[in-house]
Amino acid sequence: MFLLDTHVWLWIVEGHSQRIGRRTVRLVEQWAEHSALRISPLSVFEVAQLYASGRLQLSRTLEQWTTAALETVGGRVVPLTVGAATDAGTMGLIAVPDPLDRLLIATARQSDATFVTADRLILDYAAKTSSLRVHDARR
Repeated sequence: MFLLDTHVWLWIVEGHSQRIGRRTVRLVEQWAEHSALRISPLSVFEVAQLYASGRLQLSRTLEQWTTAALETVGGRVVPLTVGAATDAGTMGLIAVPDPLDRLLIATARQSDATFVTADRLILDYAAKTSSLRVHDARR
């Protein structure tokens, strides 16, 4: 299973494949064929928040975009669990200061998923711990 970071999900859905590595583009297609892609409700929240603040322009209304974007990844949403919330709450603030990033990381760990991201802080954090599998979306 592969959990997409919010920015990777946006890039895929909005057709910004130039921001993603060629290998990742191919892998995402394969993962989608095997129903292995997942999105967190936190990513839906982040997109909605960015859209509402005017920091993100979408190709359609937020509701239409969200429905289509979830279909792009097979409509698979991974739940946010108490275990993930506890894990995120006890994660080092210095290593990963953004609480939503910590929740996404914890969700990947709790779901036994590989986290697909281009976030340098998260990739660096993963290099220092064996508890998080990541795929660098830039590759």
